[in-house]
Amino acid sequence: MDSDLFSGRRAERFAQLLDEANGGRRHHVRSRADGELTTLVEVGRRLTAERPTVDVDPEFRTGLRAMLVATAEREGVTAAAGSGLRGALLPAITGRRARARGAILVGVAAGAIALSGISAASENALPGDALYGMKRSTERAQLALANSDISRGQLFLDFARTRLDEAASVRRDPLGFSAVLDDMDADTRQGVRLLTTAAAQRSDPAALDAVDTFLAGQRRVVSGLLDRPEHADRDRTRRSLALLDAAGRRADALREAIACGLPAPTASDTLGPAPSACPGDR
Repeated sequence: MDSDLFSGRRAERFAQLLDEANGGRRHHVRSRADGELTTLVEVGRRLTAERPTVDVDPEFRTGLRAMLVATAEREGVTAAAGSGLRGALLPAITGRRARARGAILVGVAAGAIALSGISAASENALPGDALYGMKRSTERAQLALANSDISRGQLFLDFARTRLDEAASVRRDPLGFSAVLDDMDADTRQGVRLLTTAAAQRSDPAALDAVDTFLAGQRRVVSGLLDRPEHADRDRTRRSLALLDAAGRRADALREAIACGLPAPTASDTLGPAPSACPGDR
């Protein structure tokens, strides 16, 4: 594969082919590189569709994790902390060109991670652990390999659940707890926005089912944090609860708008399309 693959024109064309493969609109253009790029798009599709299921022996997982942590500490590899945590470990994947430039590298990395078992060793890592950066990089690889906005939205909500589990483990540390909840809320917004947008564009509320399921479980666990005496920051937790309530209201409003036949909303915000009220509700 020559270095010209990542030139501007090829990157843009590769992004177009990726969008078409994921159900996006077709672009009536052709490129001399289409043969090569189409092959790469098919590789990405097969990696997603035929991702192997690997059962890792618990003893191997424990030993590998210990070895990697020791190596990372010896080499001075540390996880980012504080407010820069999300930006350092999970940069936003937006725009066709960004996906085009990163998809191949991330896909290869994802395959290597899955086959080596490093992903399994890092899945229980917490903020501050040497393997936490690997855990977040694995999440980024999953997003890059997702084949639709609905799949990406569901992944973001899964990551928000993971961040909540991490928050429970660092709840005695106000700074660490707040940083994890910041990441959790960012994942929640991304996931809700992708799913509500898909529902509005398709005039189909099915994508909202994932939002409702997520909110029911997430509200219960976040509310439970407030009852713990060692909890670090109740005000910060209440802000996350308020976000979940806002997401629930948005999903309900979109369901009503779709049911009464309103066109796709033109206004939007961080939670996605903001529908008008149905005529009978005004």
